[in-house]
Amino acid sequence: MSTIDAVQSPADEERRRLLAHATAAAGGLVLAGASLPFVASLRPSERAKAQGAPIEVDTAMLRPGELKTVEWRGKPVWVLARTPAMLSSLESVRSHLTDPNSTVVSQQPEYARNPTRSINPELFVTISLCTHLGCVPTYAPEPGSIEGDWPGGFYCPCHGSKFDLAGRVYRGSPAPTNLVIPPHQWRGGSLLVIGYDAADAPA
Repeated sequence: MSTIDAVQSPADEERRRLLAHATAAAGGLVLAGASLPFVASLRPSERAKAQGAPIEVDTAMLRPGELKTVEWRGKPVWVLARTPAMLSSLESVRSHLTDPNSTVVSQQPEYARNPTRSINPELFVTISLCTHLGCVPTYAPEPGSIEGDWPGGFYCPCHGSKFDLAGRVYRGSPAPTNLVIPPHQWRGGSLLVIGYDAADAPA
């Protein structure tokens, strides 16, 4: 090997260093580009985010006695505008209920632990799935509409569970607990937000 071959000029060293840096930078860009799809796959999809997001329901046009069904987190939710007669019936059926004070098993937020199981007595909000096997009960508000002594409420045709107009289960029903009250709050009087807890979220 000649002295000329063995000794590299400063220009050659600088060229070699630049080439090494350029190669490393290119490799880093390729790795970053390949990682993007993987990182994106870890983020929740738009559909998943939508299923867990709170929903808003305008109840201004809900007439007394009318029941509206909406969907939250893939579950049906009832919003019922209770009449004065419906509210008065809640006290008269207490002796026939499994858990009239909702204390044996808590199925509602603390702010709905009251005789009407609601924030606003006239507007009842509940997940409309029977606590027996998850069927959707029938809204049967008229006394006698299911059977002779039927006081009015919700009836599950799958296995005969009965609930009053506050979603409290009648004794003798296959359903073990009252209907579930979801977290919710009222904004501006008629705007219902399901999915925000009234105790935590600003109204």
